[in-house]
Amino acid sequence: MSASDHGHTPAAWTGVTIAFIGFCISGAFVVMAKPVGFWAGMVVVALGGVVGLIMRGMGMGQAPKGSAKPQVQKA
Repeated sequence: MSASDHGHTPAAWTGVTIAFIGFCISGAFVVMAKPVGFWAGMVVVALGGVVGLIMRGMGMGQAPKGSAKPQVQKA
C-alpha cells in the first residue's frame, strides 16, 4: 500500500481527520442518547468531505491518473 501513493495528500489527510473527529463526536452523543449531538457530529463528517474536495480543487490533492497528456515522439 505504501508504494501506491493512494491518499498521501494534504487534502486527503485533512478531510479524513475532520471526518474522524465528526465520528468521535457522533459516537459520544450516541452513548449519551442525545440525537441532536449525533446529527451535529454527522454534519462535521460531511464537512470533512467538503473540505477535502475543496482542497483537491485547490491543487492539494492527487491528480487524476488519466490527466497526463501523451507525449509525441519525434522521429
